[in-house]
Amino acid sequence: MNDAATPKPRKARTARKKAEPVVETFREEVGPTELYDPLVRSELKKAAVWIGMATLVVALVWLAQPILLIIGGLVLAAMFDGGARLLGRILPIPRGFRLTIVVLAVFGFIYWTFVFTGSELAAQAASLQTIVERQIETIGNQIAAAGFNISADDVKGFGSQILNSVGRVTAAVTSVVGTLTNMAMMLVLAIFIAAEPRMYERGVAWMLPLAEREHFYGTAEKIGRVLRRLMAGRLLGMAVEGFGTWILLSLGGVPMAALLGILTGLLAFLPNIGAIVSGALIILVGFSAGVDVGLYAIFVYFVVQMVDGYLIVPMVAKRAVDLAPALVLGAQILFGALFGVLGLALADPIIAMIKVALERQSERNEARAIRQGP
Repeated sequence: MNDAATPKPRKARTARKKAEPVVETFREEVGPTELYDPLVRSELKKAAVWIGMATLVVALVWLAQPILLIIGGLVLAAMFDGGARLLGRILPIPRGFRLTIVVLAVFGFIYWTFVFTGSELAAQAASLQTIVERQIETIGNQIAAAGFNISADDVKGFGSQILNSVGRVTAAVTSVVGTLTNMAMMLVLAIFIAAEPRMYERGVAWMLPLAEREHFYGTAEKIGRVLRRLMAGRLLGMAVEGFGTWILLSLGGVPMAALLGILTGLLAFLPNIGAIVSGALIILVGFSAGVDVGLYAIFVYFVVQMVDGYLIVPMVAKRAVDLAPALVLGAQILFGALFGVLGLALADPIIAMIKVALERQSERNEARAIRQGP
């Protein structure tokens, strides 16, 4: 018989079996960290949502300046796009060429402002600060002479406090380097967005659910239309106020008419607050040259503001978005206190965009309610 077929001794197998380790079996039980309780899972989801919202708010606070720069780029892009559309009514050429003409015109105006009027405006700006300080001191002395317990230093301190209370990030945007850097970033961002608006619009829509994309496209189109009309009206108002003030003050012999005209035009971008600041500067400089010139400066200010308020603003409101003056002023105060000069400048467009989005959502909810029925 073959040895391979011979069974091994029973005793050897038994010994090897006893040498093997004995594995004890036991039943796994649920530990204290297992989240099988539906209540615990629900509460954890709620907590995660609240923590995420708090994190988002903190991120928005820390990133307020870059977010405002992006919004400013969007506003400038809407202005470039509006200029290209308006130019298309005159020149039937491709949109890229029209946009290039608009951008070159903007840079040409900036170059002309800094090169041809830079030296004169710089000298006038230095004189303007001296005149304003002297006039404020004179007003303080007159108030004190009238018997009020207010000194000239108190009036000067009050004026400085008003100018310095614009917001916590004012220092980052009021310096020359900061302003030029922010403007350069917004201009570059606006050019990129205006060159390919559909690409960025589709990119944002791609991150939304399919059911929300049609609503997003409609809202984005309406926001763009409102911004174009709002900014077109704003530019028209700036041009009318700036050149009108410049010409009328020059005819009346008011000092620094060119600088006051440019400042009035730039400050016209800020409804309500801009008019107050420019009016104060015009009146102070006017009275520095005499009572007659000061009264004429007051007349010029009211004429320009009446033309803008009763002719341009109503025309823009009919074609753009109807924003209540108190709402705009409240938004400017809030955004100026929170985000500084840049927030003050962008308060009006931001409120307009928020209003359009809310109106679109209200229309959507109304349509859903009609479909569902009572």
